[in-house]
Amino acid sequence: MIAPASTIKKRLRLRHLQLMVALSETESLRSAADDLAMTQPAATKALKELEDTVGVSLFVRHARGMEATIYGEAVMRYARVVFEDLEELREELAAIEAGDIGKVRIGAVMAPAPDLLTRVIVTLKEAHPRLQITVQIDTSDVLVQALQQDQLDIVVGRIPYGYPALDLSFETLSEEALSIVARPEHPVAHAPAKPKLAELAAYPWIVQPHPSPMRQVIDQTFRESRVAPPVSTVETSSILTTLSLLRDSDMLAVLPSSVAQYYAALNTIATLPTPLRGRLAPYGLILRKNRRIRPATQLVIDAIRAA
Repeated sequence: MIAPASTIKKRLRLRHLQLMVALSETESLRSAADDLAMTQPAATKALKELEDTVGVSLFVRHARGMEATIYGEAVMRYARVVFEDLEELREELAAIEAGDIGKVRIGAVMAPAPDLLTRVIVTLKEAHPRLQITVQIDTSDVLVQALQQDQLDIVVGRIPYGYPALDLSFETLSEEALSIVARPEHPVAHAPAKPKLAELAAYPWIVQPHPSPMRQVIDQTFRESRVAPPVSTVETSSILTTLSLLRDSDMLAVLPSSVAQYYAALNTIATLPTPLRGRLAPYGLILRKNRRIRPATQLVIDAIRAA
């Protein structure tokens, strides 16, 4: 039976969490003990104390080693978060000591990058030159998982359908249209008539991996149009890889319209008039619930809302 929170708070020790982090990297109690400079009996005792504290078995022991139960996996995940928070605490203290105002880790899907995110970062750096900002551009499923694992402070994206997100909050920011794109010299870019989807399907396509929302829209477009999807595809979420492949081939790709317009203005790509049937859900500001928001993170949140 799961112990009350008051019991866990009273009995939990830092060495228990250190042991769980070590065990997340090896299924051997002996190896984990060696990593922590503990004897194996001391590690066994610490693990027993932790299991007694939380009230459930965290590992199944067998001849080849140890295998985490579902409870053990949860404790290991939270143990990693605790130590990541301690690393952040040290960085924040060092930043304050040096006169900085802190560091913010932002994750975002492609759509807001060329406009919203750029304006936010430029505005913030003008007002707070010593604010440290890191940005990760990826698909929503990757970003949300990173947020839950405390590897990001803010995500501008979507919570994927069916994703376990009871610990997340979502605030709608904007909608996102999609465009089919090609290199400016592509044969279909100068066709006298609007290319049909069946004609475009004959070319190789660059698509985002499953289960990204953009990939779902692409699949939905072919399904509802009753057109067989492209046989030849390359899966990537990298805009640099996408642009490089478009430049050197007759491949086609799907990009957020805001991103497509940005690169079309630079004459890097051409947007095609063939529409996509599906639409993406609005993207928004995603945060972890019941999580203390640091002053530096609040600055970014306020700037995103203002923009």
